[in-house]
Amino acid sequence: MPVHGLTPILLCLFPMWAIPTPASCHPQQSQCYLKQATAVCNNGKLTSVPAGLPGNIEELHLNYNDIQTLHSNSFSYCSLKILSLACNKLEKLESNTFQDSKLLESLSFANNHLHTDYQETGRALKTLPRLRVLDLSENKLDEEMAATLLQNLTALEYLNLSGNLLQRLDEASFRDLHQLKELDLQRNIMFEIDGAFNSNHKLQRLNLAFNYLPCLTDFQMTQLVVLNASHNFIEWFISKQDMNETFQLETLDLSDNKLLFFPFLPSRSHLRNLYLSHNSLRFYEHLENNATAANSTATVDFYNVNKDVGNLTTKLWDESLHGDISFLEILDLKGNQVEYFPQGFIQKMPALSRLRLCTNCLKTLNLTSAQLSGSLYELDVSNNRLNQIVADEGMMTALSNLTYLNLSLNDLERLPSGLLSSLPSLRSVDLSYNNIDICSPEEAETNIDEMSSCVDWRNIASLRQLYLKGCKLKIIPSAAFTGLSLTHLELSDNPGLIVEESIHVLSRTLQHLGLGNTLIQDFDFSHFQNLKSINISKNSLAHLPSSLLNLDLKVLDLRDNSLSTIPQRQANTLAQKLHTVFLTGNPFNCCQTEWFRTFITTETINVVGHSDIECEDALQITHKVGHFQSSFCLEEGGESIIWYILLFVPVCVSFTGILIITLLTIKPKMLQKSIKKKCLKPTSY
Repeated sequence: MPVHGLTPILLCLFPMWAIPTPASCHPQQSQCYLKQATAVCNNGKLTSVPAGLPGNIEELHLNYNDIQTLHSNSFSYCSLKILSLACNKLEKLESNTFQDSKLLESLSFANNHLHTDYQETGRALKTLPRLRVLDLSENKLDEEMAATLLQNLTALEYLNLSGNLLQRLDEASFRDLHQLKELDLQRNIMFEIDGAFNSNHKLQRLNLAFNYLPCLTDFQMTQLVVLNASHNFIEWFISKQDMNETFQLETLDLSDNKLLFFPFLPSRSHLRNLYLSHNSLRFYEHLENNATAANSTATVDFYNVNKDVGNLTTKLWDESLHGDISFLEILDLKGNQVEYFPQGFIQKMPALSRLRLCTNCLKTLNLTSAQLSGSLYELDVSNNRLNQIVADEGMMTALSNLTYLNLSLNDLERLPSGLLSSLPSLRSVDLSYNNIDICSPEEAETNIDEMSSCVDWRNIASLRQLYLKGCKLKIIPSAAFTGLSLTHLELSDNPGLIVEESIHVLSRTLQHLGLGNTLIQDFDFSHFQNLKSINISKNSLAHLPSSLLNLDLKVLDLRDNSLSTIPQRQANTLAQKLHTVFLTGNPFNCCQTEWFRTFITTETINVVGHSDIECEDALQITHKVGHFQSSFCLEEGGESIIWYILLFVPVCVSFTGILIITLLTIKPKMLQKSIKKKCLKPTSY
C-alpha cells in the first residue's frame, strides 16, 4: 500500500516515531531529520512550519505537532511534492499558503480541525493544479464542507474522506474529480449516495464500509474493480440488468449487512471474490412448490428500483438474477441462514476455489461431481446442522484439489466410506464435535457399506493437520495414524481418551499436540522431540510432567489444572525456551510463587493473562499472584507467617487478661483510684 493510503487512525497509533537528533540541540531549534530530499519533523511540538530547511526538499513530514494555521507563503520550497500534517490542530490554510509550492502532488491533513474555516482552506487547495493525493480523514467535515474543499481539483486520483460526518451525497459531491481512481468514505454516517459517482468514470476502488446505507440499487459502475460496502444496513444489492457492457468488478464485499436475498449481480462481469458473511441471506426456491400454503407468495415486488421505472415483479427463485458468477473464486457465506443451494447454482461457478459456509442451516452436503468443481481448494461447512453427506464414485476426480475440509460442529454420525482417502490433496481436516469414531484396520478393510460410522485416513500422504476435539473418543486404534506425517493433532475435550501408544508413530513429525480435558496424568512426551506447542489444560494435573523439560517448546497451555507451584528448576528451564504460556485457573500457593517472578522477568515469554493468575494463602483466601505481599510468608519451606500471627495474638490477649485479673486481686482499690483520677477531676470556671 502506498504511504498515502494509511488511515489517520493508523498514523495516530504511532506518535512516538523516533527522530534522531543531536544531543546538543537546543529546545527552540527545529528537531528535523534530514535525508536527501526528505525532512521529517514529527512530534516536535511545533506551532508553525520550521524555517531554514533546505530549499530543494521534495518531501516534508510535520505530523503530531501543534500547528493551527498555515499562513501565506509558509512553504517557500518550490520543489516540494509531498506534505503531511496529520494529527495536528490545523484549523485553516490561508489562501496563499502554497503560492511557492505549485508542484505539490500529495497532501495529508488527517485528524485535524479543517471544518473550522473550510472555505478559506478550499481557496488554498484550488491553487494546486498537480494535486493527485489528498487525505482529509477525521476532520469533522459534512457534505457541504467536503464539496467546497474539492472544487476544481481535477487532477486528484486518491481521496480519503473517512471518519467524517458525511450524510447525503449527490451528483455535485465529486463532480470535478474526473481523474479519481480511489475513494475512501468509510466510517461516516451516510444513508444516501444518489448519483454521487456519475462523474467519476475512472474510479476503480470505492470504500463505503461502516455507514448507514439501506440498499444499493441500479448499480451500474462498470469501471469499478473493488467495492467495499460492508458493515452497513443493506437489504438489497441490485445491479442494472440490461447493460451490454461488461463490469470490471473483481471484489465485492457486502458482509455484515441485512441482506435477505443473494445479490442481483451484473449479467456480465469478472467477479472473483464475493463476501456475504453475517447477513440474513437464504434461498427461496422451495416456495415454488408451496404456493398453496397459507399466506405464501411466489413473487416479490421491487419498488423504486430505478427513478425511471415504477416497480418490478419477479420470481423469488429466478436464477438469472444471480448474474454472472462464472469467474467466482471465493464465495463467503458464513453466518447466514442458507439451508440449501438452488439446483445448478454451484455449477455456475466452475472456477470456485474457496467456499465458506460455516454457521448456516445446512442439513445435507452434496459432494457429488455434479455439484462441486475440481478447482475447489477450501470447503468450510462447520457449525451447521449436517447429519448427512452425499458422495458418489466420481468424487475422487471431482475434488482432487480439495486441501482444507472443515466439518466441525455438526451432527454427523456416519460418513461416506473412504471419504477422506478419496481426496489426494487433503492437508487439513477438522471433524471436531461430531459423533464420528476412528476405524480400526480391520473395519477399514472389511467395510463395504456406502456409509460408515467410523473414519479412516491411513496412508494419506498429504495430510498434516487433524482436529478431533469433542468427538467422544475413548480409545484410538494402535494403527490409526499409520502412513501419516501429521504436524498438528488436536484431541482435546475427549475425557478418558487412551492415546499414548497410538501416536508414537507421529513422533518424528508432530509439532502441535492438543490433549486438554482428556484426564491424562503421566503422559510421556519424551518421544516427541519436534513438539513446539502442547495443550494439556483442564486435566487436574498436580505436577508438571518432567518429560516436558527436554522439549524445545514454544507454547505451553496449563490452564485449569491443580498446580500449586512450579519448582524453580523447572521454571528456569521453561523460561529459557517458551514464548507463550497459559497458567490461569490453577490453585497456586501464594508462598511458592518464585516461578511467577521468573516468568515475568523473562522478556522472551508472554504469560497470557498474567494479571488474572490467582493463588491461595494459608487461610485459603484468594489473591492475585502479582499483588500478593511475600512478607506474609516465611522464606524456608514456604510456610505462611499468618499461622504465627494467629498463634501469637491469642497468647498476648490471654497474658494481658491474666495480668489484669492478678493486679485487681492483689490491689482491689487500684481500679477505683484510677477511675477517680481520670474521670472525676475538678473543673475550673
